Amino acid sequence: MKIADARVVVSSPGRNFVTLVIETVDGITGVGDATLNGRELAVASYLRDHVCPLLVGHDARRITDIWSYLYKGAYWRRGGVSMAAIAAVDVALWDIKGKAMQTPVYQLLGGAARDSILAYGHASGNSFDELDASIQGFLDKGYRAIRAQAAIPGIPHTYGIGTTPGATYEPANAASPDEEVWETSLYLEFAPKMIAHVREQFGSTFQLLHDVHHRLSPIEAARLGHDLEPYRLLWLEDPTAAEDPSAFRTIRAHTTIPIAVGEVFNSIWDFQHLITERLIDYVRASVSHVGGITHLLRIFSLADLYGIRTGSHGPTDLSPISLSAALHVDLTVPNFGIQEYMPFLSPAEEVFHTSYTFANGYLHPGDEPGLGVLFDEQAAAKHPYTPRYLPVNRRVDGSIHDW
Repeated sequence: MKIADARVVVSSPGRNFVTLVIETVDGITGVGDATLNGRELAVASYLRDHVCPLLVGHDARRITDIWSYLYKGAYWRRGGVSMAAIAAVDVALWDIKGKAMQTPVYQLLGGAARDSILAYGHASGNSFDELDASIQGFLDKGYRAIRAQAAIPGIPHTYGIGTTPGATYEPANAASPDEEVWETSLYLEFAPKMIAHVREQFGSTFQLLHDVHHRLSPIEAARLGHDLEPYRLLWLEDPTAAEDPSAFRTIRAHTTIPIAVGEVFNSIWDFQHLITERLIDYVRASVSHVGGITHLLRIFSLADLYGIRTGSHGPTDLSPISLSAALHVDLTVPNFGIQEYMPFLSPAEEVFHTSYTFANGYLHPGDEPGLGVLFDEQAAAKHPYTPRYLPVNRRVDGSIHDW
C-alpha cells in the first residue's frame, strides 16, 4: 500500500487551516491537520517543499517507521513548524490504515476504554452578567465542565472573551498583530473575585476551569493558585511561561490547585520533567502540535505512569481533523481527563464533514472507518487563505509581555 501522492491544501472556511491529503496506489485517501495559528504558510511550505516529495513510494502501513524517518532522519528537529508537519503525515496515515482495515482509528489503538469523552466549553463575558448568561447557555446545552473568563476592569482587551456573549473566541482576526495592553496587578485582583462570583451563582454543579495564558511569574501564579483553592477548580491552565520546568516547582510549593500545561509544547522532552517530577496534573498536548497520534500516545503513556491525566488542546485554530484524531486517542487511553471543545466557525462544515458527536456534555468520535472526517477539496477551494495573526501584549509601560 505505497503512497502515490501527497498534497497540501490551505483554506479559510471561517479561519485558516492547513490540510494534508495523502493518497495510496490503492486509491485510499487519508487527511491530516498541519495548522499552526498565525504561521500557517510556514508549515504548508515545509510540507509541500520538503516532506511531501519524500513520502511518495513509502509503505503507508509503516506509520512508526515514517514518523521516525521524518523526525530522526532530519538533523533539525522539533519546533512548531516541523512537528505540525509530521503530525499531519502521521494522522493521515492512521486515517488510511483505519480505512484500509474498515475500522475506526480508536479500534487500532486498543479499543474503547470508556463509552464517551467528557468535554468542556468556553464561557466568557464583558461583565459578570454576560459571563453568567454564557455559563447558563453552556449548561443548557448539557455541558458538565466550563472554562470561565471575563473582562478585567481597566484593561481594554482581555484574553478569552468572545465578541458577543456565548460566541466562539477567535483571537487571530487581523492582517497584522493587534497590540493589546496587560497589567498583572489588575488581573490578580480580579480573577479570584470572578471565580468566587461563578461559584456563588452556580455552586458546584459543574467542573470549573480557568486559563491564565502564561501571563504570570511563578510566584504570582503561586499566589493566584492559593487564592483560588477554596473554589475547587478542575484546573488552572498555563499559569506561567512553560519554557522552564523548574518554575513549576515554585507553584507546587505554594498551592495544591491542579495545574494544566502543554498546548505550546512540541515533544515528549518538553513534558519530561514536568511529568516525572509531578509538577503538573493535566497534559494539554495537541495531536497536531506534538507530531501526531504516534507521539501523543508516548506522552500520554509517560503521564499515566505518574498519575497525570490528559486534557487535550482542542480550539478552533486546529481543524476538525485534529479534534477527531484527539477523540480517537481520548477514547482509548487509561488516564483520560477531559477534552477541550469549541464548535467550529461557519462555513467549516462545508469543507470538513465529520462523524463525531456531542451530547449531554460528552463527545464521541463515531464509528466510521479511519478518522471519520471527509475533506471536500472543491469546497475548500472556495475559501482562500486570508492572513491573520494572533495579538501581541504590551504592559502599560509599553514593554512586551507574554501573550
